[in-house]
Amino acid sequence: MQGGLTHFDAAGQARMVDVGGKAETVREAVARGRVAMRPETLGLIVEGRAGKGDVLGVARIAGIMAAKRTAELIPLCHPLPLSSVRLELTPSGPDALEIEAAVTTAGRTGVEMEAMTAVTVAALTVYDMCKAVDRAMRIEAVRLVRKSGGKSGLYEAT
Repeated sequence: MQGGLTHFDAAGQARMVDVGGKAETVREAVARGRVAMRPETLGLIVEGRAGKGDVLGVARIAGIMAAKRTAELIPLCHPLPLSSVRLELTPSGPDALEIEAAVTTAGRTGVEMEAMTAVTVAALTVYDMCKAVDRAMRIEAVRLVRKSGGKSGLYEAT
């Protein structure tokens, strides 16, 4: 583990990390996840036949909104002015939807949590909009795949 746990003080109490002394840099994070489902469910989504409307469009907006509100959901997360949030929802094989979020800011702390929150909420939105036809859908493999900027530099998942 690199650098230890930063959200605890010397007495073991939870704290918000002081980023005041950090340099402002451009920071980006990319996260991915997927929603596994029946092929018929993916067909409804791709063909725009889901009863609740444009699943991909609504999930994209939900992910963007979630990234912007991450600090309200994760207790020790800093509120950040985001420069951009991009979400892509892409069919993967006959039975899954891949979700990727890329988030950027110019600031003193990274946007990994914003990217993973965007993916997760987009996936939950897909589930919510399609649960009437497929309650067995699974949200899987939400993870950070890349981050850049700041003192720690570049991270790429292997």
